Amino acid sequence: MIPADSKPMFRFLAVMTAASMVGLQGYTILFNNYAVEVIGLNGNKVGMIQSIREVPGFLALCAVFLMLFIKEHRLSALSIALLGIGTGITGLFPSYFGLACTTLLMSFGFHYYETTNQSLTLQYFSTGVSPVVFGKLRSLAAASSIASGILIWLLGLILDYRGIFLVVGSLVFVAGIWGLLQEPTHDSLTPQRQQMFLKRKYSLYYILTFLSGARRQIFMVFSIFLLVKIFHYSVREMTLLFIINNAIAWVLNPLIGKAIIRFGERRVSSIEYVGVVIIFAVYAFTDSKLLVAAMYILDSILFNFSVAIRTYFQKIGEPGDIASSMAVGFTINHIAAVFLPALGGYFWMIDYRIPFLTGAALGIVSLIAAQFMRTHHEPQEKIDDVLPPYTATETEQV
Repeated sequence: MIPADSKPMFRFLAVMTAASMVGLQGYTILFNNYAVEVIGLNGNKVGMIQSIREVPGFLALCAVFLMLFIKEHRLSALSIALLGIGTGITGLFPSYFGLACTTLLMSFGFHYYETTNQSLTLQYFSTGVSPVVFGKLRSLAAASSIASGILIWLLGLILDYRGIFLVVGSLVFVAGIWGLLQEPTHDSLTPQRQQMFLKRKYSLYYILTFLSGARRQIFMVFSIFLLVKIFHYSVREMTLLFIINNAIAWVLNPLIGKAIIRFGERRVSSIEYVGVVIIFAVYAFTDSKLLVAAMYILDSILFNFSVAIRTYFQKIGEPGDIASSMAVGFTINHIAAVFLPALGGYFWMIDYRIPFLTGAALGIVSLIAAQFMRTHHEPQEKIDDVLPPYTATETEQV
């Protein structure tokens, strides 16, 4: 059973995570078609809005200053409410400027929730349990993504874009208001340092976080573009891959958390980075449509292994540094988002293989860096005594 003092926080994070994914996936699914069909934007303006969407991730460190005035779990719930507002009003402003503003609004909500989500999980669950909690929350996020896709498909039968945005945004906003009414905290936690700082002892965490962010950009921008541009995947085929990815993540993410506890962050991260090198090399040289799809699915699975970076910090960091360090880490993770898509696009025009060979090189550097991950050994806790086995029924109950 979940300990009495942590069960409210697990429920709180589960609801907020589900809401965040419904909002994000709803917005993502509708964005391109809405931008082209309703507003009539060209590729240049769509690309500019996509860059604007990453700005809040780069400014995640500002969350530390906000926590001077508002409790962290309140900021988490407010972020979800902001995500709902930004999503809900998107259809009310069908212009380039309007879409840019609503994108910025919803992105602040999503990114600030992700920052507080990581921080609260590391604060409220011990090192022997947090990997499993992260796994369960990611599994729930995958299930919520599938549910969001189904909801939008159904709403599309009866509503226009404005109506769909309003319904999805309203659901997320209501979840945020619910979160504001909750009090999932307890007073036994270590007080968090409310200031920005960098520590030399966290250097490896910063390096791995930056490399993970760079890898994320290559995966999100160029792997999908590869499938569509080079291998001519249709919308139907891409939707099928999306469903497969999230279905696999729903099942595997709790197992990834347990693997981190059993084998440690260094081994799990090493498996991830060896896989990254192989996947990006295949991206660069394969001419098989099925093989590249398999690599895309495997790439999506391995990306969830990045939880090990955060649990590594939990083991080496001081308890009072968690909130600030998660905000700093989130900003570092998004540094690559500022320049890598544009730079990679330039090299793509020269040879589409260059971004993927760069990704393979980043994988090698990450693999080398991961060998320096050292944490004190802790006996494995009986996970199922702390968190019950994850089932679809539990998702519905939470």
